[in-house]
This record gives sequence, structure tokens and C-alpha cells, in this order.
Amino acid sequence: MPDLVIELSQQAQTLRPEDRARLAELLLDSIHQSVDRTVELAWDEELQRRIDEVDRGTARLVPAEEVFAQVRRSIQ
Repeated sequence: MPDLVIELSQQAQTLRPEDRARLAELLLDSIHQSVDRTVELAWDEELQRRIDEVDRGTARLVPAEEVFAQVRRSIQ
């Protein structure tokens, strides 16, 4: 039995270049969607962890003015 990926690739190569490009974009989008969802879930967990730290009073909060001053010093 032939490898399905090779078979699909051979069929795709018979398409016009613009259709191959569209197919490639659709395939890449399908990959990015699953990666994006994984990243989104990781950020949700991180945000919840930080919220919990603030609620418990264990987070070190830095005033925005201090952060901006540190950034200005580091880029000068």
C-alpha cells in the first residue's frame, strides 16, 4: 500500500501553482491552529498562576513608572 502522504503530494503537484500555494496555506493554518491553542492554554495557566499570586499577596508588584524607567535606562 503506497504511503498516503506521498500519494497526496504527487496529486498536489499536478495542481496549478496558485492552487498548490492555497493548499499549502490551508495545511499550515491547520497546524498553527493546534499550536495556537496549545500556546493559548499555556498562557491561560500562566495568567491564572499570576492572579493567584496577587490574590495571595505573594507577587512582587512593580509600579509601571519603575518598569518604564528601567527600560529607558537599558536602551540608552
